[in-house]
Amino acid sequence: MEATEIASGLRFPEGPIAMPDGSIILVEIERGTLSRVNTSGNIEVIADLGGGPNGAALGPDGWIYVCNNGGFQWSESKEGGLRPGHQADDYVTGSIQRVNPDTGEFQTLYTHCGERQLKGPNDIVFDKTGGFYFTDLGKTREYDMDIGAVFYAKPDGSEIREIVTGVLTPNGCSLSPDEDVLYFAETRTGRLWALDIIAPGVVERPVGMPGRLVMGLEGFQMFDSMAVDCEGHACVATLINGGVTSSSPEGQVIEHFPFDDVLTTNICFGGDNLETAFVTLSTTGRLVATKWQRPGLALNFLNK
Repeated sequence: MEATEIASGLRFPEGPIAMPDGSIILVEIERGTLSRVNTSGNIEVIADLGGGPNGAALGPDGWIYVCNNGGFQWSESKEGGLRPGHQADDYVTGSIQRVNPDTGEFQTLYTHCGERQLKGPNDIVFDKTGGFYFTDLGKTREYDMDIGAVFYAKPDGSEIREIVTGVLTPNGCSLSPDEDVLYFAETRTGRLWALDIIAPGVVERPVGMPGRLVMGLEGFQMFDSMAVDCEGHACVATLINGGVTSSSPEGQVIEHFPFDDVLTTNICFGGDNLETAFVTLSTTGRLVATKWQRPGLALNFLNK
């Protein structure tokens, strides 16, 4: 893809949000911050959240809701760039945080679902009713790893429930244009799953499967976070085979769009008519922009 660099020097950027004023709010996972890239490409820290801020979304109250994975161990080399590893030595918990983008004030909204601790919340999407779906990828350690899950919660802290259990490293999540399908990507398996939504926060899951399989990748490549375009194509950031892999709603048409970073981690849409894709290239610490083949899907509470 022909891309224009918007910013560099970011510390493992993820979770981009294209704001109405032209700025991009994103997380810097290694730095532990929610940051803003302004229209000149300058980087401003909004809030120092600690841990490992990951996916982010604008909520109905104008605050930014952040999946905090609790932090990683990190390695860096000239050849391989910045890379996350096992659970951080000072890890305490995963959480959902909410941040005032104007003042930097932040609060921790959830650390548990009932007695189940949130281990590594990763990505988040709001539905039109104001609730949000989020994935919990879990954490890995030297000899074991967590089983992941998908949750649904209310932004006022009043309700959280687990809606998909027993999945392997669930990462990106998005809604179809009519909000009757929830998509989520599994990192380690390189698979994109779809679940039919019966009511807000209630999904129908096939017996014995994570969902309805939309797309699976060959060879050693993995999925990260994602966005959906206006025609319902799922655009999933792809690791190792660095780029974005696009799938039509039922997986009939699959295309790969390469970017020059093996850990291409996320995509969002913004600009005039949502025709610009903003993509995080994380090992090299860059945010880039490119004209996408179709406009993006307008997000609740952001683009409408």
